[in-house]
Amino acid sequence: MKIQPDNKIAYNEREIIYFAGGCLWGVQEFMKYLPGIFATQAGRANGLTDTTKSNYDGYAECVKVTFCPSTVNVNELIGYFFEIIDPYSINKQGEDVGKKYRSGIYSKHSSHLETAIEYIKHRDDADKIVVEILPLLNYVKSDEEHQQRLTRFPHDYCHIPKKILHKYK
Repeated sequence: MKIQPDNKIAYNEREIIYFAGGCLWGVQEFMKYLPGIFATQAGRANGLTDTTKSNYDGYAECVKVTFCPSTVNVNELIGYFFEIIDPYSINKQGEDVGKKYRSGIYSKHSSHLETAIEYIKHRDDADKIVVEILPLLNYVKSDEEHQQRLTRFPHDYCHIPKKILHKYK
């Protein structure tokens, strides 16, 4: 891995994948502490508009995860993701209910999506899993009030149990 003078991971050594697993606050709080994660951002995947100021447009609450593939690969990231979701639940995680809370993995890289499909296919419970795996068609960053929400307000609601939420912190 090339290290830049400011000790940042080189731009060309970063990849991006998007995870939706219920309320994005908990997904972001969990993912940001994983090894190889460069940055996380709360957002909306595959909606029809480019704004957060519109009515619900079909999006899934998600977290944009920028990572270093030489430190953590997509298969490992998916494994971590499965620690915090109920992969059998349709449009629901914890007390969060509705289509925007569906579980999904999205990417602009077909190799990421192929890895996700293979990951699920090789599980004993593959026939029960309802995690959406789709190309990322649209992404909108969530408003600032939702960025790093559980870091700023650690006692806010989160569907991920505390003992798992900070397992890798």
